[in-house]
Amino acid sequence: MLTAAAAPTRPPPVPAEPPRRDVTITGTPTTPTAPHQTPARRRVQVLVIGGGQAGLAAGYYLRRAGLDFAVLDNAEAPGGAWQDYWESLRLFSPAAYSSLPGRPMPNQPGHDAPDAAHVVDYLTEYEKRYELPVHRPVQVHAVHDTDDGGLLVHTDDGTWHTRALISATGNWTRPFVPAVPGQQLFGGRQIHTRGYRRPEDFTGQRVVVVGGGNSGAQIAADLLGLADSVRWVTRRPARLLPDEIDGRALFEIATRRVQDDGPRISDLGDIVAVPPVRAARAAGLLDDQPMFDALTPVGPRFRDGSIWPADAVIWCTGFRPALAHLAPLGLRTGERDRIATAGTRAQSDPRIHLLGYGDWTGPASATLIGVGRTARQAVAEITELLR
Repeated sequence: MLTAAAAPTRPPPVPAEPPRRDVTITGTPTTPTAPHQTPARRRVQVLVIGGGQAGLAAGYYLRRAGLDFAVLDNAEAPGGAWQDYWESLRLFSPAAYSSLPGRPMPNQPGHDAPDAAHVVDYLTEYEKRYELPVHRPVQVHAVHDTDDGGLLVHTDDGTWHTRALISATGNWTRPFVPAVPGQQLFGGRQIHTRGYRRPEDFTGQRVVVVGGGNSGAQIAADLLGLADSVRWVTRRPARLLPDEIDGRALFEIATRRVQDDGPRISDLGDIVAVPPVRAARAAGLLDDQPMFDALTPVGPRFRDGSIWPADAVIWCTGFRPALAHLAPLGLRTGERDRIATAGTRAQSDPRIHLLGYGDWTGPASATLIGVGRTARQAVAEITELLR
């Protein structure tokens, strides 16, 4: 739990702003935790879709700009995707380097890097501190144009009219699993990163972890010692970043890339060597293997024809942006279901901004510390648009 003082009864003053195959996982809405407006009052200048870290950062700057806005979130409680991460997950950097604008994240006692539960507590307190108008749980279905040049947002709780929209729905609800021959034949368990919680769920099992990114390395390391055996497979050889590279350095690199005068993160490696990954590597227990060609009823079959018996496959194969609600607008799209953007703004529609989906919506915009910069940019452009 956070050790910060309780939030004040009134929000603190905010300075005025100066002039292949997708697996869709959805939750079941329950009783809203924030009161909804009556239909006659559902008209705002700006609507934010998504109440995770990106949506809250946008809300901070929208309040600072003095705009009338609301945030719609499909989760039942604050915290965004951090509520669903695996239990052992920790940030890449100390709390001070993982903060949203206006409110530093308190340290987690006894830990250099906070865990996911600490981040949830921080986001919950942040939302309350600034009394951000978050409505939840609200599932947004579609966004349409209106005759007056605005946008009509259809939800499971009615409609909203807005002049500008920030989509901050992230990627977590669209896990991606590549198509692999024999996938439906495998008799064991298959889950995506999104479904992994703890290594105890795989005690005594033979587990294949697929994916050469941070989640693949961390989950493979997490399983060691409880699973009977772990085989980590990647399409390309896994490359760990130097041990001294953590979240602070990654943010600095991303910042320098804005001016194109710094190295690309991919030039240095793909995986942050967090303590569990370093320990597993030092013990010789974390060694990635080439990707298998197909799945058989008993396990993966590799290029040499060998079959590795397995009880479970964990697909740490990434996500796609959750942008189906914007489909009716016909925005120009790029690769991997991404919308073509100029900074955070949709190139083909200045009313639409995308926040927190990855570097294609701003350097480090999918991180706690990085999303504040892109949120400020988005709100500045929206403020100018609405004048």
